[in-house]
Amino acid sequence: MSVIACYSSKGGVGKTSTSVNLAYASAKAGKRTLLIDLDQQGASTFYFRMRAPKKHSVASLIADKSDGTKAIRETDYLGLHLLPAHLSYRNFDLLLEGMKRSKRRLAEFVKEVGQGYDHIILDCPPTLSLVAENIFRAADIILIPVVPTTLSERTYEQLQAFFDCRNYKSKKLRPFFSMVDRRKRMHQATIQSMRGTERRILTAEIPYSAEVEAMGMHREPLLHFSPNHKASIAFHALWGEIGRI
Repeated sequence: MSVIACYSSKGGVGKTSTSVNLAYASAKAGKRTLLIDLDQQGASTFYFRMRAPKKHSVASLIADKSDGTKAIRETDYLGLHLLPAHLSYRNFDLLLEGMKRSKRRLAEFVKEVGQGYDHIILDCPPTLSLVAENIFRAADIILIPVVPTTLSERTYEQLQAFFDCRNYKSKKLRPFFSMVDRRKRMHQATIQSMRGTERRILTAEIPYSAEVEAMGMHREPLLHFSPNHKASIAFHALWGEIGRI
């Protein structure tokens, strides 16, 4: 079982579209896959036309891991399951604060509910908090979408500094360029600069595309409704790279 987190403390960089399409690619390749939507906004849950069970809550998940297993739902795609988000996830940090092993609870939960899956993909909230520290411990690979702009580059540098400060394993960090528009000089310059200094950046680049944004209208993975689109090809390339790490 491998745990792959799609994380950034910056919102609007393509975490959810990446999580959804990589989960689909994994299942399409014959791997039993679980996507865990940890973001209270529930975008991944929405894309898969799901709703959380009425009794589902972050408190019940952490208190009784069997509740997490019961909340898992089959999607419309063979081998791809989803643990839906819930509005109560907004209280995740507060709940963890009062617990023993507060930085390991998510890792323990993921290990329990992930039994029998080949890949677990975490769609993470944009926060650098106790929840994020749980994610850093739970994940084997942390995918970081970086829009090639100054602010996104700075966000990644801050994450690196945080890892160094807390002695987390930086080798888990795998940035990749997201929402790329090669016509923009800033995008070109940022990509060139970061590739020259950061050896962990993956080769695949996800282009900016209205077709990716159309996932909200279709409520399906891009790889399903537009498999030959350039962004779909890029997501496939990204998934292939992850498999070689």
